[in-house]
Amino acid sequence: MHSRISSPTQSFALITATLVAAVLGAAAPSTSMAQAWPAKPVKVIVNFPPGGAADQIARAVTVPLQEALGQPVVVDNRAGAGGNIGGELAAKSPPDGYTLLLTSGGLVSINPAIYPKMSFDPAKDLMPVAAAARVLVFLEVKPTLPVKDVKEFIAYARANPGKLTYGSPGNGSSPHLAGEMFQDMTQTFSVHVPYRGAAPAMQDLLGGQVDFMFDPGIGLNHVRAGKLRLLAIGSPKRSPLFPDVPTLGEAGLKGFDANTVFGFYAPAGTPPAIVARLNTEINKILATQAVKDRIAGLGGEVAPMTPAEFGAKAHEDTARFGKLIKDRRIVGD
Repeated sequence: MHSRISSPTQSFALITATLVAAVLGAAAPSTSMAQAWPAKPVKVIVNFPPGGAADQIARAVTVPLQEALGQPVVVDNRAGAGGNIGGELAAKSPPDGYTLLLTSGGLVSINPAIYPKMSFDPAKDLMPVAAAARVLVFLEVKPTLPVKDVKEFIAYARANPGKLTYGSPGNGSSPHLAGEMFQDMTQTFSVHVPYRGAAPAMQDLLGGQVDFMFDPGIGLNHVRAGKLRLLAIGSPKRSPLFPDVPTLGEAGLKGFDANTVFGFYAPAGTPPAIVARLNTEINKILATQAVKDRIAGLGGEVAPMTPAEFGAKAHEDTARFGKLIKDRRIVGD
């Protein structure tokens, strides 16, 4: 019997086929996992307390999201350290699609500049999944403050340096930066009082413990009820909810823009197929009238984006707020 010797061409073909099979075999677990996802409940960490803008946006999206995914989607509020506690928990979770983070843009765009010793790097340890809402801020004062418009408010603040106080959801939050931006542009000084979220800050504004606040939208019903006085919108354009209220730019503070984008992130390394599925489902949800109306009730607007667009927006905001943080020497808690 003669042994059969393969030609070089046959040998190369055999090696190539073996390598392709090995690569496909290695990729199969990741692909099959993405196809089978989700097979259990999905947790959405919100890095601010219940009742604030982040919490309300998360709940507006997660209820229809669980219907779309066919699994429970559970909100887990983990507040503290300007959002870093919840952010770290999400960043260090397994990248399997079962843990997401809903946060304001400040965690990625602002916190690294004001917290020099963060235990994680948001830009590297988290990946953008889907933007949810563009949140405006509203300059509101307690009704007993003797001012009726922005001009009177600025004059009052200048005449009483250090006597006014303003609340925010925490150091580095967009309402805090709005307050610092306002002081920088008006050459006034008011005392910043940071809270662990927008809801407790709003409670103290209603109670008169602080004098004013750049509200991310949770106090608008109190404005309508006459419990707070709305002076201006801290955004480039007016709010359709209050079309007669000027922007701060119109009131003389040219270029004032304290908007921020809230959205969903996942731990770095989450399979692209899962990220794509989540982005598609969340953008569909944002297109529904019910969710548009709920976010509009906060004074915001839905902001559907691709993951790449969402990441680019965070990078843009890093540059936009960076100079303010440096000039005002803003630091974290």
